[in-house]
Amino acid sequence: CFNSGSSWNSCDFETNLCKVLPEFNLETGWIRRNGQSGMGPPYSDHNGNESAYFLSLSSEMQSSSAALRTNVFLPTDEEHLCQVRFHYWVSQMSGTLTVGLQKHSEDTVTNIWQVSGELRSQWNVNTITINSTEKYEVIFSGMVATQGQGASVAIDDITFSEGC
Repeated sequence: CFNSGSSWNSCDFETNLCKVLPEFNLETGWIRRNGQSGMGPPYSDHNGNESAYFLSLSSEMQSSSAALRTNVFLPTDEEHLCQVRFHYWVSQMSGTLTVGLQKHSEDTVTNIWQVSGELRSQWNVNTITINSTEKYEVIFSGMVATQGQGASVAIDDITFSEGC
């Protein structure tokens, strides 16, 4: 059972403040917006609220891919696995959303989950469990391949368990 209580660090993007994603408003390519922004789909957040905010990547932007990095998390242990839950929208045109793990000792990002070109454009939810023996960061990467209307990738309500 996921709640937004004190045990979960949650980012709903209603305000710019989010402890776990320290600089999401500085990352190029991701825009914090709502469904009324006139930027194409999605036209609401995952709860169907047109005025609620989420992050999105749109093919109408010049940057067609963007990464979103978390703070550095401490190693997990058997009792405290890190669970990351998030809502995502990937347009059927040609959007891709990847979640990667960057461990402290490695320069490369290891992809741990990816989705692309959903059959129908809608909000979905996913939970990823992370197990790492060293410090790490979680990286959300969105990519839109086509220039044109309606190609978008969006993310909303990212919550991190206390094991993160």
